[in-house]
Amino acid sequence: MNPTPSPISPRRLTRSTTDRKIGGVAGGLASYLGVDPLAVRLGFAIGSLFSGAGLIAYILMLAFVPEQDAPAVARPVAA
Repeated sequence: MNPTPSPISPRRLTRSTTDRKIGGVAGGLASYLGVDPLAVRLGFAIGSLFSGAGLIAYILMLAFVPEQDAPAVARPVAA
């Protein structure tokens, strides 16, 4: 007996296009984790004040996490 595949797609971490103050990183991460965006923003701020890691993490996520409705980048097909 083969189990049927689930129609639920896996969750993806994306930057929010609707709940954003700067780049949508905190809003997207809060949506992914299911928490309040204010808690995530406070976490980034506290991390930035004490060690600077919050700012570094925010900048890295801003650079590498895609926006919520960003189209997929087409890869060139090798001939």
